[in-house]
Amino acid sequence: MTKVTFARSTRTSATYAVSLLVAAAAALTGCGSSDSGSDDPLQDDAAAGGTVVVGSNNFPESILLADIYGEALKSKGIKVSYKLNIGSRETTYGLIKNGTITVMPEYNGALLSYLNADAVPTSVEDTNKSITGELDSKLTLLEPSKAEDKDAVAINEATAKKYSLTSESTIADLADVASELVIGGSPEFQTRQQGLLGLKSEYGLEFKSFKALDAGGPLTVAALKGNNIQAADLFTTDPTIAANKFVVLKDPKNLFSFQNVTPLAYKSDLPAEGVSVLNEISAKLDTETLIGLNSEVQADNKDPLDVAKTWLSSAGLS
Repeated sequence: MTKVTFARSTRTSATYAVSLLVAAAAALTGCGSSDSGSDDPLQDDAAAGGTVVVGSNNFPESILLADIYGEALKSKGIKVSYKLNIGSRETTYGLIKNGTITVMPEYNGALLSYLNADAVPTSVEDTNKSITGELDSKLTLLEPSKAEDKDAVAINEATAKKYSLTSESTIADLADVASELVIGGSPEFQTRQQGLLGLKSEYGLEFKSFKALDAGGPLTVAALKGNNIQAADLFTTDPTIAANKFVVLKDPKNLFSFQNVTPLAYKSDLPAEGVSVLNEISAKLDTETLIGLNSEVQADNKDPLDVAKTWLSSAGLS
């Protein structure tokens, strides 16, 4: 496996674009500072004694949240290493289940859908209770935050104008035109219930084709902006939606469910003080704050580690 390492100081949006292109070529990136773990984030190695390994999926918000978790844990004297930008949940769940990762940011509804595609939660509490019933016994879900970031079907400005679609339109309004549209997103979106499978079963959508790109990242945004695709899976906290006048379609059937940012942890390797500080983060993190932090990273090209440290300080968490 090819290994590429980026220094923390260069982890800007441009770095994300490069790393995602590398990932598309099957070379997964290991990002980290001098206290990071192995350069290879998929290496199945145990953390050094007492070290909490913070992991992330392969998109900017997940990396930012991992930095927030990791730096808050460090502020409490907990030794931390990082395995960042690993890949999709299909990979990271196995790594946290076997203890290679100790903690990582999750999205409760998406995690539940991964664990049980037939689950239909009716509230945040119901979502987390259902997850607890499905989780591996070695894992625990901590307190959910108010910050919510959903997958969403977005269309570009030209497509919205062509079919008279607005922010009041719903996914169902694509039923008669989906066969004319190319939709793009992460490779996993093609086979997930909270993806093409659900769009077909819940809304009857069959698109002209699917283009595998990245998880709501620069490849997907560029393709949608350039009209190489007309619809895309984007995240609702993405600042590029407003910047590019993309239109997010409403989801009345709640296909994408509740998506609260929630820490997932390997129980035996996370000390009680670590649980407390992560729950404190959840208590202070809301959607508006997360959108602002994402904008600093993705629009202003700030290093996510610096953004994480500044927010933790302002929130009294470091």
